[in-house]
Amino acid sequence: MATHDESREPQPGLAASTPDTVAAQRAKRAMIGAWFGFYVDLFDIYLPIVVLAPAISYFVSQDLGTAGIGIVSSAIFAATLLGRPIGAAVFGRLADTVGRKRTTIIAMTGAGVATLVIALLPGYQQLGVASVVLFIAVRFIGGIFLGGEYTSANPLAMEAAPRHKRGLYSGLINTGFPLAYATVSLITLLLLYVLPSGDLNSAYVQWGWRIPFAIGALLTFGAAVFFWRSVHESETFTRASKQSADTRSPLRQLLSGNNAKSFIQVFVLMSGFWLSLQPIAASLPMLLGKTGVGLSSITVTLILVIAYLLLAAADVAAAVLSQRIGRRRFLIGASTAMATVAAAVYYGLVRFGPGNTAWAAIATVLLVVIVVGPWGVLPAYMNERFPTSVRASGYGLAYSLSVVAPSFYGFYQAGLSRFMPFAYTGIVLLVLGALLVLFGARSGPETKDIDFADELATAEPPR
Repeated sequence: MATHDESREPQPGLAASTPDTVAAQRAKRAMIGAWFGFYVDLFDIYLPIVVLAPAISYFVSQDLGTAGIGIVSSAIFAATLLGRPIGAAVFGRLADTVGRKRTTIIAMTGAGVATLVIALLPGYQQLGVASVVLFIAVRFIGGIFLGGEYTSANPLAMEAAPRHKRGLYSGLINTGFPLAYATVSLITLLLLYVLPSGDLNSAYVQWGWRIPFAIGALLTFGAAVFFWRSVHESETFTRASKQSADTRSPLRQLLSGNNAKSFIQVFVLMSGFWLSLQPIAASLPMLLGKTGVGLSSITVTLILVIAYLLLAAADVAAAVLSQRIGRRRFLIGASTAMATVAAAVYYGLVRFGPGNTAWAAIATVLLVVIVVGPWGVLPAYMNERFPTSVRASGYGLAYSLSVVAPSFYGFYQAGLSRFMPFAYTGIVLLVLGALLVLFGARSGPETKDIDFADELATAEPPR
């Protein structure tokens, strides 16, 4: 357990402040650090999806067909997702034993190194098939570190936040997702506008794609430095680590008693969120494209950028609303809207979108806001479901493990396409995911008024 109490260290510029002011400043810095970490995490996720798509020929043989390229692209994306549960387990244990801050800095630094290594990788012309194998291996390692980053940073921020502002801080942290997507998309559009990308020897394919990866690495290193210099260890964790009489590992504590029930409930909830997300985050760009609604790639990108910028505001609004009416009530209402309103909008987009750019744009914004907006509540809700001794492990593992099954959405849609047009299969996944969210939310308690400082008095005794 951690023994160093950073709460007694002086903070620059706060020497003459009142204790309440110091606590407020620390909470804001912890929130900014968590936002920064979440931003660079999602920045990294979208790098290969958005940035590398026009340059994938750099890592594969020219003779590889469309199906082969699709398999390689899927493997690159899946490598990060498969690494995350490992990172959540490893770094979650560290965050629950040695401290949230130290663990976050280690995870951020490792993720930055992995992203920088990718920016320097040689291609198929230099290494043959080993180039893509090396790329996938580095992405997997990077996924482990990224899984550790949010596992430790988000619990720290929620523990530092005032109870009545946890919803607001949760929504602000989650804006890192849409803002990262918008940033990556705009950088890619700018590079493609400036650099040619027509063939293997074009500037973008040979070296232009490296620029966003280098930017991502620098952003991650910057986040680590900010955390090191400006964010203090969670006082809630420090007190709990000194008072806890449970000597079991965090993972054993998590998988026993009431903690195990909480984990299963949150896992079901998050599985639903991930499953409903796939038709929007992963399939929607293809649906809007030339083989679906018929929009050009530039038009699709611009519509999605606008939608995700509006999503940032929706994240905050959703989280603040949950602070007023309760997390449980909000999640029940949001999942109901996802299963009904969003499903109807998705159907309308497929049915009436072709030839109607304005409706396609409106429907896209509605889908993103209704389906993805409720994610703004999750940093607060998931951390409120676990006691301090296992909070990082519970949050990280539930968040990371639940993404595995929904990641095979492409296979589910392919199977459903035997019974219905492929374009409509996303509706089925959306509704099924929403129903899982509804079941998970109804199975859990209200959490918005939980006081982290008082939880030790009612903590479950070791067995």
